[in-house]
Amino acid sequence: MRLGTSALQPKTQSPLPDDPLTITYFAVKALTASVFLAIMGLTARASFAGNYKSLALEQIKQMPQGGRHAVSHYAKIRLQSSAHFESGKFFFLPSAASPSFCSGATYLVFIRTIEALRARRQLQLGYATLNHLIIRDQRDGEDIWGRWNANGPGTARLFHELGLGQNFDNFDQARPGDFMKIFWSRQVGKSEHGHSTVFLGTENRFSVQYVRYWSSNIPSGYGEKSVPRSKIAYAIFSRLQTPANLARINNAPFVDTYLASLLRTRSSITEAGAKCGL
Repeated sequence: MRLGTSALQPKTQSPLPDDPLTITYFAVKALTASVFLAIMGLTARASFAGNYKSLALEQIKQMPQGGRHAVSHYAKIRLQSSAHFESGKFFFLPSAASPSFCSGATYLVFIRTIEALRARRQLQLGYATLNHLIIRDQRDGEDIWGRWNANGPGTARLFHELGLGQNFDNFDQARPGDFMKIFWSRQVGKSEHGHSTVFLGTENRFSVQYVRYWSSNIPSGYGEKSVPRSKIAYAIFSRLQTPANLARINNAPFVDTYLASLLRTRSSITEAGAKCGL
């Protein structure tokens, strides 16, 4: 069979037009693709951060109900026994942390969330970092637990210092699973009245807005509680977003001098916000 001349000719691609309209078209197309990928990346990160909040709520469901609230040395000893660290892993016996207190309750939720992420292989932390998470007899401002347990914005200060996530004070931005430090008055530091909690949402009762939260509450211990929003003088929310930054504690000062000072000195809402990146 004889092939026609057209079959013998090599096929060539038509050159791309080099007029300005064509160049503009491909530039816009490339830019659109880049913007799309950036939006998808932000959406994925936002979704993953949302999973951290959901994971914190899962840990609350596994915590015991009730018990007794107390602020005493014995309660701190019981808290230490409830989070045993062995062979690079935390083992939790939350019922052992009774009587309980608010910052101890929320810290258990925090480290349980970290341990759950590690179990899912979504987070890797070295032994040195994990060692900093252990509850010992740290004083206010010392190491991770001492920061969390301090007067003032302990949790928010820790999040800002290590870059663990966003701090904010707008209730409209808050979502269930965010950590929330409540200030019952405008006093910060010495003579403050505060409460370390996990935010659960808001609800309206007879045209009055209530704030729902979980913590160790007076007098019953572990559980949910609701208060009128008008009773809260101020609140700082902390949203876990980048838990891998816990490794930064290895290069941080052992003592946060601002938090350590709040046992003896007074601060202010303005200063507390500035120390937390607000």
